[in-house]
Parts: sequence; structure tokens; C-alpha cells
Amino acid sequence: MKLGIGCDHGAYEYKTEIVEMLQEQGLEVIDCGCYDRKSVDYPDYAEKVANLVVAGDVDLGIVMCGTGIGISMAANKIKGIRCGLCTNTTMARLTREHNDANMLALGQRTTGIEVAKDIVNTFVNTEFSYGERHQKRIKKLHDLEEC
Repeated sequence: MKLGIGCDHGAYEYKTEIVEMLQEQGLEVIDCGCYDRKSVDYPDYAEKVANLVVAGDVDLGIVMCGTGIGISMAANKIKGIRCGLCTNTTMARLTREHNDANMLALGQRTTGIEVAKDIVNTFVNTEFSYGERHQKRIKKLHDLEEC
């Protein structure tokens, strides 16, 4: 599996630890930045990762900022992205199973690092259920993009 990952300065530490964890698991990771604690704008990094996902260059994307709110909002502006902000593993599992989310958002200031790692592992290792009701709802989400 190939993953894209990005963050702003508010989640630089988490991104560094999560990239290391994913690489230790043998996953390929494209790190879109940021690369230090210098203040940057989260929409720039959400867009970089989202574009990789939409282009099919990665299987899934992970984005992080202080709370995960802003960067998830930015990612969801990109056509074809379904980014779920998750604060626990149940949310991570269900956003993949029910919503076929192709991006995960996390917040460094709102979620402990061990929980964040568990969320990432759950997200990456959960497949979409392909349930009929879920497919119907995802189609409706897609149709909203056309408006």
C-alpha cells in the first residue's frame, strides 16, 4: 500500500512519528511536508495530499494539523476526496467501512500520539464494506460535487 501524508506546523511531530511507524510496517509513504515547526498554511498540505489521492498516485491520504478540523475541511474541497476527521478507532473503522473515506485527518492537539497511531493503523487496514446502502450514499456525496 502506498500512502500520502502531510501536515502543517501544528502536527509536525505526529507526522514524523507516524511516517516512521508506517515505514517500519513496510508501507510506502510519500511525505508532502511540512518538514519543520515553521508556521505554514494547512490548505497547502491538504491539497498536495488530496491531489495524490485523486490522481491515483497513492491509495490513501493522511493529513494533520492542530485539531484536524481545518485540514479536513481543506481536503474535502478537492473533488473526489472523502476525508474523515477521526478521534478514535471506531470512527476510523466506520469512515472506511461505511463512507469509503480515502483520506484521514488527525489533530495533534486533540488526540494522544498512541491513539493517533491506532487510528492510522485502523484506517489503513480497514476496507470499504461495499454495502448497498453505503454505495448509494457515497453516490449521493459524489453527485453533490456536480452541483
